[in-house]
Amino acid sequence: MTPAIDHVLSRLSQYDGAPIRLMEVCGTQTAEISRHGIRHLLSHRIQMISGPGCPVCVTVTAYVDRLIWLSRQENTTVVSFGDLFRVPGSRESLSEAKASGGHAVMVYAPSQMLTMARQQPDHQFVFAAVGFETTAPIYAGMIRKAKEEGLRNLKFLTSLKTMPAALRWICAHEPDIHGFLAPGHVCAVTGIHDYEQIAKEYGIPFVVSGFSAQELLTAIYALVCLQGKGELRNFYPSVVRSEGNPEAISAVQEVFEPCGAAWRGIGRIEGSGLRLRGEYREFDALSDGLDEDVGKNQHCQCARVLLGEILPTKCPLFGTVCTPATPQGACMVSAEGSCFHYYTSERGR
Repeated sequence: MTPAIDHVLSRLSQYDGAPIRLMEVCGTQTAEISRHGIRHLLSHRIQMISGPGCPVCVTVTAYVDRLIWLSRQENTTVVSFGDLFRVPGSRESLSEAKASGGHAVMVYAPSQMLTMARQQPDHQFVFAAVGFETTAPIYAGMIRKAKEEGLRNLKFLTSLKTMPAALRWICAHEPDIHGFLAPGHVCAVTGIHDYEQIAKEYGIPFVVSGFSAQELLTAIYALVCLQGKGELRNFYPSVVRSEGNPEAISAVQEVFEPCGAAWRGIGRIEGSGLRLRGEYREFDALSDGLDEDVGKNQHCQCARVLLGEILPTKCPLFGTVCTPATPQGACMVSAEGSCFHYYTSERGR
């Protein structure tokens, strides 16, 4: 451990100033903060809270319900990553729908769906395209490839969200947040200019961080030092450039256009989503209008957890009715979910 990080740890553990609440908005940061036990290294006057940085967690039940409906259509198979299979819709999950006759397949890479479509040209495949700016370029590449190859049996049910509009909403509606760990993976694609602007608009500091314990602790220390200043610092320059990744940005802009999107816990935010542009709309699988969010268990507090209004442990279902084996909300399902990590990493510390 270097003297520099010793100094950081000492200052963070001994901090006795005004209470500070800091929010991370990246699922990987959520996971690593819990895995490294970082909350337990901080003064009790510094609170780390998890924001809406997990794409599966912020996906509303109407989207899950549409996937389930599609899985029951004739000659149609829904294709998805594993996390989404277990997220509860308004009545059941995609996994439960599959058990009762729905057609759904789990994949580990989006490219597997292109192979399926090529091998079964008479069968319809619908990919559950959920994510933020990090995965949008991957989906854009898949859709361009499908168009080039003339694959007409491939559709995408999109729930793609962009972070800046959601962060503006949080800054405007949640006044007790005093700084943000900016999403490192997202910034690697988009760059940092949007976050610089938000920091200036609301007078709240942002720090772009990597994911090691030392990187996270250093970024948290920087946020403590920047209290009251509307500034951004990039502490992840090896990966994040100011302008982002121009090639990825261009691919997304070619295939997608901005739209309104519904976020669990927030509702619909205009300009916070991505939908297929006109020339690519043939690949859309009825993605519009999926705004309703009615949880299967009305006592689930996932929405409040996502906004940092309560910690996962304050949900009445946490650790009893709701566990990773029996999730009642998306925050306990996803490997990037706050409830999941509080259950698997934070308990007993």
